[in-house]
Amino acid sequence: MTRHPEEAAIGGRLEGGRRFLPAPLSRRALLTLAAGASFLPWLGGRAVAQETAAAPAAVAPGFGPARHGLSVFGELKYPADFAHFDYVDPDALQGGTFSQIGPTAAFNQSFQTFNSLNGYVLKGDGAQGVQLLFDTLMARADDEPDAIYGLVAESVSVSEDGTLYRFRLRPQARFHDGSKLTAEDVAFSLNLLKSKGHPVIAQNLRDMESAEAEGEEIAVIRFAPKRARDVPLFAASLPIFSKAYYSATPFDASSLEPPLGSGPYRVGHFEVGRFIEYRRDPDYWGNDLPVNVGVNNFDVLRYEYFRDREVGFEAFKARAYLFRQEFTARTWATGYDFPALNEGKVKREILPDRTPSGAQGWFLNLRRPQFVDPRVREALSCAFDFEWTNKNLMYDAYRRTTSFFENSDLKAEGPAGPDEVALIARLGDRLTPEEIAVLKAPPWSPPVSDGSGQDRTLLRRGTQLLREAGWVIKGGRLVDPQGNGLTVEFLDDENGLERHTAPFIKNLKLLGIEARFRLVDSPQYQRRLNEFDFDATVRRFSMSTVPGESLRNYFGSSAANTPGASNLSGIADPVVDLLIEEVIAAPTRAQLRTACRVLDRRLRAGRYWVPQWYSAEFRIAFWDEFGWPSSPRPTYARAIPEIWSARTRSAG
Repeated sequence: MTRHPEEAAIGGRLEGGRRFLPAPLSRRALLTLAAGASFLPWLGGRAVAQETAAAPAAVAPGFGPARHGLSVFGELKYPADFAHFDYVDPDALQGGTFSQIGPTAAFNQSFQTFNSLNGYVLKGDGAQGVQLLFDTLMARADDEPDAIYGLVAESVSVSEDGTLYRFRLRPQARFHDGSKLTAEDVAFSLNLLKSKGHPVIAQNLRDMESAEAEGEEIAVIRFAPKRARDVPLFAASLPIFSKAYYSATPFDASSLEPPLGSGPYRVGHFEVGRFIEYRRDPDYWGNDLPVNVGVNNFDVLRYEYFRDREVGFEAFKARAYLFRQEFTARTWATGYDFPALNEGKVKREILPDRTPSGAQGWFLNLRRPQFVDPRVREALSCAFDFEWTNKNLMYDAYRRTTSFFENSDLKAEGPAGPDEVALIARLGDRLTPEEIAVLKAPPWSPPVSDGSGQDRTLLRRGTQLLREAGWVIKGGRLVDPQGNGLTVEFLDDENGLERHTAPFIKNLKLLGIEARFRLVDSPQYQRRLNEFDFDATVRRFSMSTVPGESLRNYFGSSAANTPGASNLSGIADPVVDLLIEEVIAAPTRAQLRTACRVLDRRLRAGRYWVPQWYSAEFRIAFWDEFGWPSSPRPTYARAIPEIWSARTRSAG
């Protein structure tokens, strides 16, 4: 899970200050969930490997030649002999410290605190940054939409039917204790994550049938024949654990014991709930690999925790940490007027965000009886005045979110186009005439207000919808035929959006709805979300550029009642399930785009949320002591701190 909006998995905070799902897992992919996120930026059917420049003979009967990279549709930018990614500085200075309030959080991670160094299970609040401890089979290229290249694996061969992936490991791969990282560790890790990992991971691995070792340096992963195209890339981007270590240490426990890893960083100093540091391992085995050249430049990466966002901003002004991504428009507009900035010691920049913004809003829990009728859900949208909120609370810094694939070409707009109509026609025998009509019509979008803060026309429309759904005013209360009142509790674990929610609550009360804002501590908040014990809460689902398996976790019926899953609204719609499978099975990018647009139409028709807002940019501020490559920033990631560096070498 992730939060704070402007950043996409996966992985970042919400516009105005909340969380979005999921954050990326790969240590090189701290961007969107994707997400991606899905929570990985490429989760999006078969992953197609690209042949190396001088491909050897097939490594085994029935397999193709060894490949140096994977992508969903077989499109790789870099050849087998590439020296480094184009967007890095291969001569970047190493040393110094990079400190920040983490912009992304995945799985069991919290922005408020941490009490565990296990970030891959449901239990506990995992520390941000734990992905820095572990290597993966392959690492993402941030200037391609869905490509990964060899890290622990030097190559991969794929069977002719696409169900078996045979990864050849680098013999020099080592854990931090000097022990060899073997195929047995890879197989152990994948099977462990599928059986005991966080439910989001387990869901995304459901089409991985087995993982086995053939000797020390060959790991073979078997996938289901009709799996999602992105599952092999997902598996290749998961952390590799030491089998010896976790054979003696319970994996599903919440623990503050630093785990044995193999990545570029080790756990340094930390104070629970206050900060955690990761120190670069000078003996890291993979320093000179092409995927690592120009990255991992800081000696120390530090994550700070503040329960109060204003306190966190004051700490930045006092140089308690060095980098800040600003998620509050009011602070960006009025707060950056302090001596260090005026003296040039602190810099501000706005970077374009070209990744899908995804969907941020108040998600309504359909497991609650008061939200079963879509007319009730739409009535709530009539009470939220975005235009007034944006102008008066957010300095007109945001745009209205309307789509689950906002800020991307996957978003549905206007009547269905020819390709969409053709897809709908092909599915016609599995759809009712009413469902077909909805999919062809312009998609539902939240109403536009007059900006007064109390649009009477929209409130009358909300009243009408509630009346049509069977709710009437009796004794000054809005009740259903059984006499039950309509109540909404907005659950949160920080007050960053309380002032945005307050005018919404005021308008809901004008409709007769009893609404309130409920603030709880972070562990209780996470537990209630895991158990779907809430009426409404804010989330941002940040989609990857190639959505796939993760859509089942966000919107599929199979995840509607899976504890810890990301299907917060409890969507259980056979048509949504059908369209998710169309997205997953799309053989080309064009067909993927078409399927996503039709899925977007169906999801938006469900009125599962009250959409909020988004921004297609990153607002960053930092103490002026960093350097970064002169080459263009990668398209699909913020890439900070990955490709940044200290301006001067550390004295040590």
